[in-house]
Amino acid sequence: MPEHLSEETFIVTQFLEKAILEIKKLPDEEQDAIAAVIMAELKSERQWDNAFENSRAELDQLAAEALKEYSANKTEPLDPEQI
Repeated sequence: MPEHLSEETFIVTQFLEKAILEIKKLPDEEQDAIAAVIMAELKSERQWDNAFENSRAELDQLAAEALKEYSANKTEPLDPEQI
């Protein structure tokens, strides 16, 4: 195994290769549909990663404010029935 790949990466790669072999057995239309789902999922994951990365400072500030309010006993228990 190449040193830049972890054992986990190697296992995932083998699993992906197995999935691809199964997908290749499908008609073209089904292959394209699966490819579209995979591409959409990858795009969505990148968008979420970017959104969290671009809002990290704001999220850190909000978390600090929440902890400060909690420490000052300015919070109330959450009642799921009231949501």
